[in-house]
Amino acid sequence: MKIVMSIVNFVETVGKIGRQKIETLGKFGIFLGKILATILTTPWKLHQIITRIHMIGTSSLGLIFLISSFTGAVLGLQIHYQLIQFGAAARTGTVVSLSLIRELGPVVCALMVAGRAGTAIASELGVMRISDQFDALTIMDLDPFRYFIAPIFMAMVISVFLLTGIFNLVGIFGGYAVSSGLLSLSSGAYFGGIEDFVSMWDIINGLIKALVFGGIIAWVSCYNGYYCKHGAEGVGRASTKTMVHSSILILVADYIMTSIMFTG
Repeated sequence: MKIVMSIVNFVETVGKIGRQKIETLGKFGIFLGKILATILTTPWKLHQIITRIHMIGTSSLGLIFLISSFTGAVLGLQIHYQLIQFGAAARTGTVVSLSLIRELGPVVCALMVAGRAGTAIASELGVMRISDQFDALTIMDLDPFRYFIAPIFMAMVISVFLLTGIFNLVGIFGGYAVSSGLLSLSSGAYFGGIEDFVSMWDIINGLIKALVFGGIIAWVSCYNGYYCKHGAEGVGRASTKTMVHSSILILVADYIMTSIMFTG
């Protein structure tokens, strides 16, 4: 009898957890639907969007320049030493640029922005939630999605898109600096390979990824901040969940889009 009751309790517990997860996923999807509906059906708050772009994008430029330059430099070193074994060192620029434009640029840039700006947004909205500021806006008949969530979403998408372009450009020149300065590869060989083998389609696909990743970061950070609970501890938890969930979704989305764009 005890064994039967234990099995029943176990099944009941698993069922409750499963139901909670499904409800959370539904709530997560509805939240995105509200954001998109707000963007498409209400006038945009341009001042809020510009302010958020400054907060997300401009303030992240230093970090992006630093990370991208060293990413390109490391790629240049590693790829050159591998290609030289096959007598193809002249293709260093091609491989560096394709690696950055197709994969590393959008993914690494998005992860950096998620860690810096996404967590900050989740914390900011979390503080607003636990201090009842969203409830006050609702009482005054002001839509939090229009005044806060939608501008953040649009600013994040725009910022990640632009930062990814900068990341790619700086990373390519970082690879060139190492290739020409330390490995004695001529600029003609480095940039000639880029001109010959990197197509506009590669650039467009990489930037499409950046748009999607920016939307994911904004979606996750706003959701975790908007539904924050349990005071200061909840704010910290929302910030941590934003980084973890954003990273997972970015990598999953990257795999799906890569399989469609480059292997279809």
